[in-house]
Amino acid sequence: MTQLNTPYPSTAYLTGFLRSRGVDAVQEDLALALVLKLLSSTGLQSIFQQLEADSNQTLLVRKFCEQSDKYFATIDRVIAFLQGRDPTLAHRINSRMFLPEGSRFDSLEVYEDEDDGGDPLGWAFGSLGVQDRARHFATLYLSDLADVLREGIDPRFEFVRYAESLAASQPTFDPLADALSAPMNLVDRILRDLTLSAVSRHLPNIVLVSVPFPGNVYAAFRIAQTIKSEHPNVITVLGGGFVNTELREITEARLFDYFDYITLDDGERPLLALLEHLRGERPRDQLVRTFVREPVREPDSTSSDSGVVRYINHLEPDVPFAEVGTPTWDGLPVDQYLSTLDMLNPMHRLWSDGRWNKLTVAHGCYWKKCSFCDVTLDYIGRYDGVAATTLVDRIEAIIQETGQTGFHFVDEAAPPKALKAMAEELLRRNVTISWWGNIRFEKSFTPELCELLADSGCIAISGGLEVASDRLLKLMKKGVSVDQVARVTRAFTDVGILVHAYLMYGFPTQTVQDTVDALEYVRQLFEEGCIQSGFFHRFTCTVHSPVGKNPEEYGIQLIPLPEVSFAKNDIDFIDPTGVNHDSLGVGLNKALYNFMHGVGLDSDIRSWFESRVPQSRVKRNFIARALNQKTPQRR
Repeated sequence: MTQLNTPYPSTAYLTGFLRSRGVDAVQEDLALALVLKLLSSTGLQSIFQQLEADSNQTLLVRKFCEQSDKYFATIDRVIAFLQGRDPTLAHRINSRMFLPEGSRFDSLEVYEDEDDGGDPLGWAFGSLGVQDRARHFATLYLSDLADVLREGIDPRFEFVRYAESLAASQPTFDPLADALSAPMNLVDRILRDLTLSAVSRHLPNIVLVSVPFPGNVYAAFRIAQTIKSEHPNVITVLGGGFVNTELREITEARLFDYFDYITLDDGERPLLALLEHLRGERPRDQLVRTFVREPVREPDSTSSDSGVVRYINHLEPDVPFAEVGTPTWDGLPVDQYLSTLDMLNPMHRLWSDGRWNKLTVAHGCYWKKCSFCDVTLDYIGRYDGVAATTLVDRIEAIIQETGQTGFHFVDEAAPPKALKAMAEELLRRNVTISWWGNIRFEKSFTPELCELLADSGCIAISGGLEVASDRLLKLMKKGVSVDQVARVTRAFTDVGILVHAYLMYGFPTQTVQDTVDALEYVRQLFEEGCIQSGFFHRFTCTVHSPVGKNPEEYGIQLIPLPEVSFAKNDIDFIDPTGVNHDSLGVGLNKALYNFMHGVGLDSDIRSWFESRVPQSRVKRNFIARALNQKTPQRR
């Protein structure tokens, strides 16, 4: 599973493309179907029946069983409410007497305030935020149920990141193979039934399974396992972001017990080649970016008895971005996704609230220099733009199909020139949309351009500030400075566009002093109204990034990986600074969580850390001064 509120776009892209080439293609979202089956009165009853028979119930599971009747009575209505089909239920949810409340509701105690008359969320929603308040309570209710599933049914269960440890940077297939050979649990059996039902409806010759993240891998293999056991003649193909990132060097032949073919990078050209091959129009050795399994012809001590893996890449140009067609959501139940509200921050909520049409302004990244990023991979390294007229044609076609005018542009960093041209074309055609996306905080985003983007429907942007340190930003080749970020982000907020900052800690050679100073910069950005949301990510070195390719340039030493036959991505390293970044991360995230709620902005930055840290060297008015001058200031 990826998100509950909107479809992941890869199947929509490929379905639209294949149909544009005359291929009879349909799509299914088995992730959403699985959630809706589990989170239903019949699903909860199945869960209860299994848990009731367990003599070693945890306290959390026991409380669920004690309140099971109340869960059975409320779950279907709550799902309908989160799907937007029963809005008046909000009043009963807000009463705090309708839903059973588990441990997730304990978080509300943080917001208790006598000035709000005992209303814990009065500060966030006031007296009129009926729908949002109810969605937040309903989201806590679903989180309680996820906790029950994790403790009582499958310890790997998550709404996202399901069993991701079986796949993420996992050098061998053994953990995943062991999990797939184990008896199916309740979640597995439901997924199996949903898979067989989908195959029976569509009677496909070929099934493509898109796997964007490590948390999708286990279920993807369960789907393929089911198809191979019941419909062995159906051809299965694996692709998606996880494959493109982590399975580029596979030698493990057992993967092909589940999938007949595994393709890398953009799927359009490999799939056209594969379809031609399966129709007898192209020899096997002219497949494009495709792994296959071949039988062992000679004794080979390094190969599996089940065959050897061969990578075939007949060089052909990729399909230009202008010719990939318009994504289609036909076949996806766009009215059944769940608009949840797990965080009260208005910017942060966009990821889980509302159904967004996901679209790409351009293929790849126009900057492609950041040293922490996988710039050597095709989805970033191959930049290919499209005319604004074509992009807006796609936008209008999607609105016509879905009836939804919200768009999330999922580029790594949308190009300023392309956004400007798109905005002008939207305004010229009088097309009304609401949109948000990811950018670089570069100086091209002038106040005038920000105003144009706002006029075209931009409601929010996110961008990488990473480590708020000019020394480290230069080492990262980010191409921005803290001064510049302050002015650009303020230009967006001045026209009513929300700003989210991606932040990072643990970058090579980052000291404790760097981290403290970075947090002080972030505090000032919140204080001055430059950003409204943020998230601190722990830096991870990957084998595809400039840091992973040339560690000596960043003052670190890589720790050699074991022999890899399956997934390869993250790689550990030795940093001579010896800083315990994990301990600092607790303080960083605590501070950021409070900043996003407007709390603690006047506190000494050192108070957020449990251990003693040095005083910040950053002047308390640094960002305020940066906003009032056009040239970088001295520190």
